[in-house]
Amino acid sequence: MRLRLTAALLCAATLAGAGAAPASAHPMHTSEVLLGVQSGRVAGQIRLPVDRLAVVLHGAPTPAAVQRYVRARIGAAGADGRRWRIAVGGAHAATVDGVRDLVLPLVLTPADGKVTDFTLRYDVIIDRLVTHKAIATMGGKLLGVFDWDTKALGVHAGGGSWLQGFLSAVRLGVQHIGTGADHLLFLLMLLVPAPLVARRGRWRRSDDPRRSALRVVHVVSAFALGHSLTLALASLGVVHVPAQLVECLIALSILVSAIHALRPLIPGGEALIGFGFGLVHGLAFATLLGTLGLSGGALVSSLFGFNLGIELTQLLVVALLMPSLYLLSRTGAYGVLRVGLALAGVVLAGAWLLERSGLIGADPLDGVTNALIARPFVVAGAFALAAAVGRYGPLAEHTAIIVLTAFRPRRRREYQE
Repeated sequence: MRLRLTAALLCAATLAGAGAAPASAHPMHTSEVLLGVQSGRVAGQIRLPVDRLAVVLHGAPTPAAVQRYVRARIGAAGADGRRWRIAVGGAHAATVDGVRDLVLPLVLTPADGKVTDFTLRYDVIIDRLVTHKAIATMGGKLLGVFDWDTKALGVHAGGGSWLQGFLSAVRLGVQHIGTGADHLLFLLMLLVPAPLVARRGRWRRSDDPRRSALRVVHVVSAFALGHSLTLALASLGVVHVPAQLVECLIALSILVSAIHALRPLIPGGEALIGFGFGLVHGLAFATLLGTLGLSGGALVSSLFGFNLGIELTQLLVVALLMPSLYLLSRTGAYGVLRVGLALAGVVLAGAWLLERSGLIGADPLDGVTNALIARPFVVAGAFALAAAVGRYGPLAEHTAIIVLTAFRPRRRREYQE
């Protein structure tokens, strides 16, 4: 009974996200609003991913249609409340690291010709696609992120403070991991065997909780060290690897870690795996910062803030999942759970690898990917309930059934009309 209910709880957690708004596997096809102060005006450009525009405009976007759409969804007003004039130029195509964008010139002109602090309103793509984000910079400094919840930013004429850019970078790092299914799945594949010990080529239960905790610390620290190193080097322009190759290597890293969760490839070598593939994931993290034109102190503070956001999110994932995984590892259900999760990781990573290498046109398991991270607290709660079932028996079973029935998640819509 415990084994069946444990499996049922985990299935419920997966299905809970099936109707939610899609998250994104890496890469994040974000928009960018890049601004700078000129004589009597603020000028720059907007970069919009073609694939997201196609979804919003219900077909292949034409330059004229995109220009009209963007012009209607941008606004600016000075501190005195007076509206600024908005000019959006014609769109032209550009490709950066394999991602096709449409680039539109943008000019904001204050009514009195004096550039002061102002409020920028932006609602392009995010008005319909609730998972989309637009990163804004001013004079090479990170201003913030537009998303479904944030459609207006206060802009300092000098480009914003160091603290504002730093906090925006922290938020961006949190969102990057929180909506990146591949990074989360890789971390999960590393955590699954952490409560166990490799003996004679197989995973066995560990009777030393202190040792299990140290292994988790080693794995997470090694991964953090690896991605921090390449994130810094790539962001500073020291190294550059084509984006498509990085994406394929990320999918490969998940595949290898999932196979390792099935059968130990390097007994006791989870930290080595974490560090090696952390180097790869760091290159992917750097792709996001590399297109923003940050430099000098703004680049350093944004780099530190972005990395801090990543680490905080990873620690939250570990804190939510590891206690449940350890308790489950003390039950007979963990073998089934470990194999099931590892096989799911193999299948998902294989699909990502085929898509990113160009062997297939689209990921056939995108819905499953979305379900993985659409409601993270529901998934973590299901693991906790499963651990309670294995630990405390019938009482926890009845409690779990009541909770799942009472808090059955409702379907969410991807688009808001």
